[in-house]
This record gives sequence, C-alpha cells and structure tokens, in this order.
Amino acid sequence: MGADLHDIRYVRIGCDDLDTSVRFATDILGLELMERDGNRAYLRGDDRDHNICYTQGRESGQVTGWEVASLDALDEAAKAFEASGVTVRAGTSEERELRRVRGLIVVSDPTGNIIELVARPDACGRRYFPTRDAGILNFSHVGLHTRNPSADEAFWVRNLGGKVSDWIGDAALIRINDVHHNVALFPSTRAGIQHVNFQVESIDDIMRSFYHLQKNNVRIVFGPGRHPTSGARFLYFQGPDDIVYEYSTGVRLITAEDEKTYVPRQFPKAESSFCMWGSVPDIPEFRVPQPNGSAIARAA
Repeated sequence: MGADLHDIRYVRIGCDDLDTSVRFATDILGLELMERDGNRAYLRGDDRDHNICYTQGRESGQVTGWEVASLDALDEAAKAFEASGVTVRAGTSEERELRRVRGLIVVSDPTGNIIELVARPDACGRRYFPTRDAGILNFSHVGLHTRNPSADEAFWVRNLGGKVSDWIGDAALIRINDVHHNVALFPSTRAGIQHVNFQVESIDDIMRSFYHLQKNNVRIVFGPGRHPTSGARFLYFQGPDDIVYEYSTGVRLITAEDEKTYVPRQFPKAESSFCMWGSVPDIPEFRVPQPNGSAIARAA
C-alpha cells in the first residue's frame, strides 16, 4: 500500500547566495520572509509555516517534503517502506526542529531525489502577507528530474500512494489528492528539483506577473500558455540556482466522483501536448524530436 500522503509541504533548496535567493523570492515571487539567519531562510505564500527553505551552499542539496495525516500514519509509512525493501531513516531532533515538524522520515526515489515525509508540521496563526501583489493562493506542486522515469513513477505509485493523471511522452503527472498533479517527473540526466509551482487567483495575476518579470529582466522560459493536461494557465520563469518557478491558475481537480471513471491519458511528446495556445518553452529538460534530427526545448 505504501504511504498515504496528504499534500506537499515544503521544498528545501541549497543556494549559491542566500541573499540573492531571498531577494528573488520576495521581490520577484512575492513570498513573505518568515525567518532567516546566516545559513537558512524560510518563506511562504500561504498559511503554512513555510513553503520554501533556502539553505546556504548548493552542496546542502534539494529536498521535497510531504505531509501525512498523523504520527501514527508516519509510523505506518515507515513500516511499509521497510517491508518493500526501501531504505528509510528517521529524522533527528535537529532536523525536525529545522523543518518545524513533530515527525520526520527520509527516503529516496530510484533517481536519488530526497523525499521527506512529515507529520504535524507547523501552521502559521497569521495570514500570509505578500511582499508584492502576485495573487498567490498556495504552494501547489513540484517538478522533479528523473533519470529513470518508469522506476520513479512506480516508486511514487507503489510506495507513496500516487496516481498517474496523465503522461506526456515518458513524463508522468502524478496526484496524491484531488489536484491534477502534485508532482511531475521529467526525464533528465540528474536528480533534483526542476520547478516549483505556486497557484495564483486568476489569469489577470499571471499577466500582471508577466509584465513585472519583464520589467525586472527575469527570463521567462515558458508562457503565458495553457496546459492541455491539467487545463491550467501558466507562466514559467528562471530563478537562481537553476530552479524554474511557475505561476498557474485553474488547474483541474479530479474528485472522488471523477475517480470512478477517470483514465489517465497518454499525450505524445509534441508541441500541442505542452501548450494548447502555442507557447514554445525554453527549458532544456524537455526536447521534442524534429524531423531533421534536431531537438527543440519543451516543458510540461
């Protein structure tokens, strides 16, 4: 059965320069800085304690954190991992404190992406107050690099309780709740976080950010556009430390009633599978083969 994940909770991103990453997150993304010291900074775009923790030094790595419903559920997940032969490590008291959680276990997918499962994470008792009006509603999903799409997909489905919503080529878009996808697995040559998504209220917010990014010389790498898979309108842009960020709105929900008849769709690796409006992305992890043997960068 595996773990029963409730929602994505946070990402931890090792950065070359903490000041640069914090400045980008506040001035460009519009996140609220909650706390920082010389080695880490916590930022949020919703009622969670934090959505992103930047840590000083690329060597500190990249991690995604996922919430389960209770400490008991976390114990059951650990037992399920062990029974299936997956190496699982209990978080230390210091790690739990740094992640603002009561329970923590750590596993890795076949590619080597570090996945943390947490229980009883801190919430924040005051409302999110943005540093700019980006229209952010909540932290929603991540894209991960995968060296072995079929093995990583199987890990998410068998060990983490995920369900495939759709495929684009070999890239699986996977849900753990009713959101069309909470994680997307993008074929690559390395492990790590490929993009970080925040949901915004409307297409107006996307277009306001489009011009804000242009004004601040931030490289837009995909969009504005609309995904045929999730139906979301989107905008991707380049951040520090090789991380792409995305705003999106209108993502499809797959409800319990929908689940009764929903069948995942296989989209070909074609331009129209990534954007129904015709936007051409500039993201190197996804390339659509061309008839002459060349390739053009594409993203999901």
